[in-house]
Amino acid sequence: MARAEPSDVTFSQGGRMLFYLVSPNETSFSDVGAVPRYVEQATPFFVGLLLLEVFVGWLKTGNLLFKVNDGTTSLSAGMISRLPNLFVRSLEVSSYIYVWNNFRILELPWDSAWTWWLAFLGVDFGYYWVHRCSHELNILWAAHQVHHSSEYYNLSTALRQSVTQQCASWVFYLPMALLVPPSVFAVHIQFNLLYQFWIHTELISDLGPLEWILNTPSHHRVHHGRNLYCIDKNYGGTLIIWDRLFGTFAPEGDKVVYGLTHPINTFEILYVQFHYYTYLWQQFVNANGIAHKLSVIFKGPSWEPGKPRLGDHENVPKMLSQTTLLLMAGYILLTLTCLGCIIDQRPAVALLETARCVFMIGLHSLGFINPGASLLALATRVFGGLSALYWAVQILRQPSVETKCH
Repeated sequence: MARAEPSDVTFSQGGRMLFYLVSPNETSFSDVGAVPRYVEQATPFFVGLLLLEVFVGWLKTGNLLFKVNDGTTSLSAGMISRLPNLFVRSLEVSSYIYVWNNFRILELPWDSAWTWWLAFLGVDFGYYWVHRCSHELNILWAAHQVHHSSEYYNLSTALRQSVTQQCASWVFYLPMALLVPPSVFAVHIQFNLLYQFWIHTELISDLGPLEWILNTPSHHRVHHGRNLYCIDKNYGGTLIIWDRLFGTFAPEGDKVVYGLTHPINTFEILYVQFHYYTYLWQQFVNANGIAHKLSVIFKGPSWEPGKPRLGDHENVPKMLSQTTLLLMAGYILLTLTCLGCIIDQRPAVALLETARCVFMIGLHSLGFINPGASLLALATRVFGGLSALYWAVQILRQPSVETKCH
């Protein structure tokens, strides 16, 4: 097969490769040097979809989904992450070639559709574990946190990549090098990355039956959330089946709040890229004993002495669910209505205040209101109950009370 140069990537291929809609026949090469740099070739399509998302988002919401400061930071991170590849082939491919040349035990045919599909599954399976370990090992999270540092979720967020991520990810693909040719691997490692671009959007809601198999915008929104139900979920690249198999899947529920659990509040690109390494070093130095020092490096970002390997997320800021927001909004509206009726001395105030006190006790009992200290929680129930009793007595003293405040 002839060497494929960048110009050999047609417009049709360029659009389809973002969605992995390519065939083995058009993307199989005998030599790794013949594999096009698909990621670089996709740049015009990235720009096109970014502009399309901004336009469609404006039509649907009347607002721009793209924030200049955040989007610029994401684009800067994307450019920095690709700089090493301008000079040398990626560490993932280079290490893969070394293992293939020296340790392969079987040489599958490069032009076989079976080899192509095996590589597709192998790369995606490897990515699942790269991604999962990048969340569960603090030293790898230091690189991956860059991608999660945006508090917005749009196509520009997909470009917010770490310059140091490849320093560890290459290890997870080496078992494939024992039998799958480097040229096949070099194709799929790029397509797996390209596929993940379009799923960074809020404009696509549900894809029906495809949600069972593919990683979709809905699934990946969960992955980028800092809600408790979102943390450490949905690691898949192209497929979601690995998350379903290994128990890390979560469907989209309450509105997702994006970003890090402890936001960095800056757009300075070098700080975004490297600040966590400084934090990690400080944690390492301050840890007592070699066991704790190693735990700082190799356990989860939320780990502390005495906690499980991944931490228990007690320090994660709680996100209010849609149900909580509706109940709290209803309680505030009822409270303000009662206040107005008390000021106007309306007869219906007794009934409304009784309802408000009972509502407050119910919210507290169900955990929607949490005063914090146990003594304060007890006082809330006691005084709430006494208030409800007082206003109930007022209702009995006014048997003909009006039930409307007008």
